[in-house]
Amino acid sequence: MDLGLNVSLSAVLLLVLAGSVAGSSFISDNVLESRGSSGRSLLQAQTSCPIDFENMNYTIITSRCKGPQYAANLCCTAFKEFACPYADQLNDATNDCATTMFSYINLYGKYPPGLFASECREGKEGLACSDNLQNSSNVDTSALSFTSLVLILCGIISFLVC
Repeated sequence: MDLGLNVSLSAVLLLVLAGSVAGSSFISDNVLESRGSSGRSLLQAQTSCPIDFENMNYTIITSRCKGPQYAANLCCTAFKEFACPYADQLNDATNDCATTMFSYINLYGKYPPGLFASECREGKEGLACSDNLQNSSNVDTSALSFTSLVLILCGIISFLVC
């Protein structure tokens, strides 16, 4: 599959899933299983991510989340520690931050497809960032953190679909 099409499909899935749960406090299991898309989403362009994920230090994930076993507690904790500080940017469906971040996580970690989506579950209500994992800001960080994890998991799912 051509890289442009792969990125486009990832972007469509991110937009559809993020829009469907943007107002919720948790990532439901139904959202994690959803793989549909809407044709109109293809017309929506995404801007480049303002975060330089290419030059980030991924050792917080790669030093703890190691195969072949990939211990869920180590991988998920490391994943959340890396991703939660960027909640507001990952929450913005108009940019490609989530897709870009997952591209580099998979590039540097060489993880199997869907590792974080299948292993990182926190009960029926889904994943949540704790306050100490987020950047301090004046916005409602609880809503941003939950929705950002929706985008993160959407990115994981989009790599599975594509």
